[in-house]
Amino acid sequence: MTGAPTVAQRRTQVRQLAQTGSSNRAIAAKLGISKDTVRRDLATNDAPPQTLAEKFAARAAQTESAMSQLSAAVQAVADAKPAYTPVDEETARRWYAELRATAAHLAAHADAFADYYPDTAACATETASAP
Repeated sequence: MTGAPTVAQRRTQVRQLAQTGSSNRAIAAKLGISKDTVRRDLATNDAPPQTLAEKFAARAAQTESAMSQLSAAVQAVADAKPAYTPVDEETARRWYAELRATAAHLAAHADAFADYYPDTAACATETASAP
C-alpha cells in the first residue's frame, strides 16, 4: 500500500517536473496539488534546509534590520519637525493621525516586548529617568 508522498518526495517531484519545462499549472494538475503549493515548493527547493537555530538567527537579523530602519525613520521625522512645518489643515490632521496611530502601534510592540523580556522594562525606566 502506497500512501501520499512525503513533503520531501513531493518537492522532489515538483522540481523534476519543473526541470522538464512543465508549467506550475501542469505540475499542480499532475500531482493533484495547488499552483500555490507548486510555487512554494519550487521556492523552498532553492533554499537549503535551516536548523531551528539558523531560523532564529535569520529572524533576529531581520528584526535588527527593521529596528535600525525604525530608528532612522524616527530620526528623520524628528529632523523634519512636522509640528513646526506650515501645511494646510487636511495635511496637518493626516500627519497628526499618522503620528498618533504609529505611536500607539509602537507602544503596543514595546509593551509586548516588556512582557516577554521583563528585565528590559526596568532598564528602560532607569535610562529614561537618568539626567
